Amino acid sequence: MWVFSASGCRWLGAAGSLAVAVGGYTAGALPVSGGEPLWQPRGTALATAGAVLAYLGLTLLVAAWWRYGVLLARGVRDGVLATLVCWAAPLLLAPPLHSADVYSYIAQGGMVLEGHDVYGAGPSVLAPGDLGAEAAASVGGNWTDTPAPYGPVFLLLAEAVVGLTGGAIVPAVLGTRLIALAALALVVWAVRGLGGGPGGPAGALWLAALNPLLLIHVVGGLHNDGLMIGLMLSGVLLAVRGRWVLGCVLVGLAMMVKSPAAVALLFIGVMVARRDGGVRGVVKGLVLPGLVAGGVAAGATLAAGTGFGWLGTQSVAGAIHTPLSLTSDLGLALGTLLADDPDPVKGAVQKLGLLAALAIIAALAWRAWRGRIDPVLGLGLSLVALVVLSPMVQPWYLLWGTVVVAAVAWHSRAGQLLAVLSAALVYETAPSGHTPWYGFVLAVGVLALGLVWLRREAWPGAAPAAGHPSREDARSR
Repeated sequence: MWVFSASGCRWLGAAGSLAVAVGGYTAGALPVSGGEPLWQPRGTALATAGAVLAYLGLTLLVAAWWRYGVLLARGVRDGVLATLVCWAAPLLLAPPLHSADVYSYIAQGGMVLEGHDVYGAGPSVLAPGDLGAEAAASVGGNWTDTPAPYGPVFLLLAEAVVGLTGGAIVPAVLGTRLIALAALALVVWAVRGLGGGPGGPAGALWLAALNPLLLIHVVGGLHNDGLMIGLMLSGVLLAVRGRWVLGCVLVGLAMMVKSPAAVALLFIGVMVARRDGGVRGVVKGLVLPGLVAGGVAAGATLAAGTGFGWLGTQSVAGAIHTPLSLTSDLGLALGTLLADDPDPVKGAVQKLGLLAALAIIAALAWRAWRGRIDPVLGLGLSLVALVVLSPMVQPWYLLWGTVVVAAVAWHSRAGQLLAVLSAALVYETAPSGHTPWYGFVLAVGVLALGLVWLRREAWPGAAPAAGHPSREDARSR
């Protein structure tokens, strides 16, 4: 049937994306004020209808994406970039989807312009009439009084958006979406440059850029994780090509958006150590990438004028319980069973989870240095481990490692598993940004179906990810 062809998948996915966008006009993360005439609440009945339409559209998008990936895995050639344009275009003028975080970004940009300490207070300090005050009114729940956990590079961009738009909600959101599109362009450039591993760059772009989790949460939801990933992976590509200093500069900028990008420095160091060899190479790999990125971080902080408060706010998000954090859930359960106050037990389990993540990252770096795994793949798996064992986990965090794994090993079993998880997690949040119970039910259902499919229908020729040789070894064969 036509609908099962590559062309059919392209238009089915575009229809799904359009339905998500249209549904978002009544069921998205609409602002409390400032969104007139289109981005404003329109009553419960229309909001419910919009949510149903958006979920149906999301299901069409996921189904089209999955079928498209199967075709690419079977060797079908098709214009993946054209498909990306068709799927992303309907989201460009939509209101914020599946998250209200963009209002925090705008409010924090306004705080910088108004001279407030973004690392000492939350958006609630903005007074009526201040730049970003309208956005601050739409910041949800705990985030109203939470200091910014983001680096000064992102705050400079947020400040620029607010300054250019005067803090008006619709122009500021669309300005932030331009940043998200730039991030998407960086992801596409880096993934194509890294080649995708077996199966080629088309499949890599399928898992990285066409991924509904990325389209919905970066293009639609405007999460700055996309910018962090784009800068980080671009830096890794430059390092792979031998330009490791410039690569570390980009990773340093990525760190000044969100700090998890720092993991990339370890694997760039592995590349440097393997290239130069000996004790000198190891010392150079361990020290110099950190020095370069640290210099970039210090320079960006001084240029932004926001101070070094970001060093003390990296753990603020961990204070907020998210159901997707395995260590937080386990710690809370144990604390409830074993103590009157569960928080100390929960905190201890969260710390153990982070220590376990660090141990896994170290083991993967060791394997990469020994040539048993591609350093880029090691980075991707490390970021996945960090997310799984973090004290706070949001669905889009999975993209940190998924995009990197896609760039070199989308065709592996690890790539397939990450595809299944992406398809499931995209259902966890509602178009409004809330996390309703039925979102978890849908996610579990999709996960179960995906795992059954994965067991029965592996990609042709898919191999365990750990079996991929390093790039240096591959080039020497």
